[in-house]
Amino acid sequence: MKLYPRETYLKRIRGFYHDTGLIKVITGIRRCGKSCLMQSIVDELISSGVKESNIVYINLDKRGFRSVKTPDQLENTIDGLCTAEGLKYLFIDEIQNVENFEEVINAFREDEEYSIFITGSNSYLLSGELATKLTGRYLEFEVFPLTFDEYIGMKGFLGCTEVLDTETEFEKYLIEGGFPKALSLTDLEDKREYVRGLISEIFEKDIRRRVKVRNISVFNIVQNYIINNFGSTTSLSNILSDLHKNGSDITRETLNRYIQILLDAKILYRCDRFDLKSRKSLGGEQKYYLADLSVYFSTNTDNRINYGPALENVVYIYARAKGYSASVCRAGKTECDFILRDRELQYSYVQVAMTILSSLETENREYAPLESIRDNYPKYVITKNDFIQKRNGIIHVNIGQFMKESRLF
Repeated sequence: MKLYPRETYLKRIRGFYHDTGLIKVITGIRRCGKSCLMQSIVDELISSGVKESNIVYINLDKRGFRSVKTPDQLENTIDGLCTAEGLKYLFIDEIQNVENFEEVINAFREDEEYSIFITGSNSYLLSGELATKLTGRYLEFEVFPLTFDEYIGMKGFLGCTEVLDTETEFEKYLIEGGFPKALSLTDLEDKREYVRGLISEIFEKDIRRRVKVRNISVFNIVQNYIINNFGSTTSLSNILSDLHKNGSDITRETLNRYIQILLDAKILYRCDRFDLKSRKSLGGEQKYYLADLSVYFSTNTDNRINYGPALENVVYIYARAKGYSASVCRAGKTECDFILRDRELQYSYVQVAMTILSSLETENREYAPLESIRDNYPKYVITKNDFIQKRNGIIHVNIGQFMKESRLF
């Protein structure tokens, strides 16, 4: 089956296709497209002339491999399949299913006959032995659900007949989200049921198997609270206070642990505050964004969109998918929504709003934080469907058009 090529990620990995010294670790929330990305790599290798006999693909979630649970079983399975001469390409999907897999993978890496690619659905993959034993010997490539440009591209690739105007498609994207499988479902409730099932699967496979959650009901309360308040500036103290007011008996340590579990499972991403003057991250308040907006809509019956946090969430995930780090930016007494940093350590500043045209006061409020920043890095105001404005060299863009064109900041 021909797969939609996710070029954003493929172009980052291509330079390491034949590298035997570095393990390529592909991470991301379940069902975001990691397996299809690995299969795309396999297809490109075959197209480039690599023999199929030199490529071994093991999916530890699939029949035939689900019984592989121990390091010895994993090693014997690889040895049984890797029989070709010369450089071999080893792909292992959902490798966290095997306890203590790290020594096995490292041993094959040290043979210098294998270019190794592995995937995992959570940060536990990099939080233990792999990180300590393989320091400097692996590269992580984090994959996200479809960004808006990919959403449009994949609809065209699949031959969807109703690819509408950009504004309408962006509205659909906000509601439906970017999990690739959901794109093939036509009914909105089916899409949401799919995501609800995904959240349950994450709890069973990526949380319950790895950490002890003594009080599942309290964990669910914390999860629902964070999901329902995505994009809000908050702190552990504020969350703890709100939960106590609603009758939840939870300690600060447990709350912190439960949030970290959600971060490790890649349901959530934490966006810390960054002080422009000191060039350091600040403790205390931060924001949490969702891996995909469908996580919110699938767990809530309200279809109304709070555009402020929703648009911020979309921009945050888009920026991360394009390879930027992102923080809330404090500039003196003001803050802008994001300071982004690319791989060359170049900065850009971003304000996100539904509109700046409702009043001059609104326009001034969105532009003021950017105008207070005195360096020459690019500055953006991103709105949903305003007429494009020009003011003091600040770049004003339409969010849907900007992302559809797969533009960089």
